[in-house]
Amino acid sequence: MGSFDLSGRVALVTGATSGIGAATAALLAERGAHVLVAGRDPARGESVVAGIRDRGGKADFVAADLGQPDSVRQLAGEAVGLGGGSVDILVNNAGIFPFSQTEQTPPSDIDAVYGVNVKAPYELVAALAPAMAERGRGAIVNVSTVAAERGVAGMALYGSSKAALDLLTKAWAAEFGPRGVRVNGVAPGPTRTEGTAVMGDYIDELAAGTPVGRPGEPGEIAEAIAYLASDAASYVHGAVLPVDGGLTAV
Repeated sequence: MGSFDLSGRVALVTGATSGIGAATAALLAERGAHVLVAGRDPARGESVVAGIRDRGGKADFVAADLGQPDSVRQLAGEAVGLGGGSVDILVNNAGIFPFSQTEQTPPSDIDAVYGVNVKAPYELVAALAPAMAERGRGAIVNVSTVAAERGVAGMALYGSSKAALDLLTKAWAAEFGPRGVRVNGVAPGPTRTEGTAVMGDYIDELAAGTPVGRPGEPGEIAEAIAYLASDAASYVHGAVLPVDGGLTAV
């Protein structure tokens, strides 16, 4: 059986300064990985790093604005440098989700959402996965959403961008899997984070119809990500795991 132990591995987590990303960074570090915390806010990033180090983990902050192509490429290079020449785990967690009706969506939002949610993961995989494949080992986990497969009014732009990421997950599994790189995804349901706080009671309304009857917590999503990043998931390739309290089951 595979192991959850990530000792000796370097993990890059994007959007790791809060919410699901911060919880994932902390959990991967707890399991032994050297975690590279990527995000736009240095103060929040250093706070996450400090928390990890206080618990005996290893972490570094890397500033990156994934809406800027040059910043994405720079992030990949800096991550390899901080990782001592390699990145073993990539968690594409960063995402933006401006909700609006289609006719009210400005073109700038379309560019921004697809830039961060699709282009940035694509460029990071292009930059990091080939070296994983050369070493014959690596894991990539893409953070999607249940809105990628459910039609939700006001979420057409966000959901479609994550649906593209789900297809990329499967395509990358086919492309890199034969060379030892596992590519999978998680699809969170309504989750209570700093980013979704603006949704107010709507989060509870979305979660009310699920079997569990409540929103998820960042740590619950992080557990699924950490599983897929570990050798315990050695036979899992190209899967998008719903972590949604049963929302897609009912």
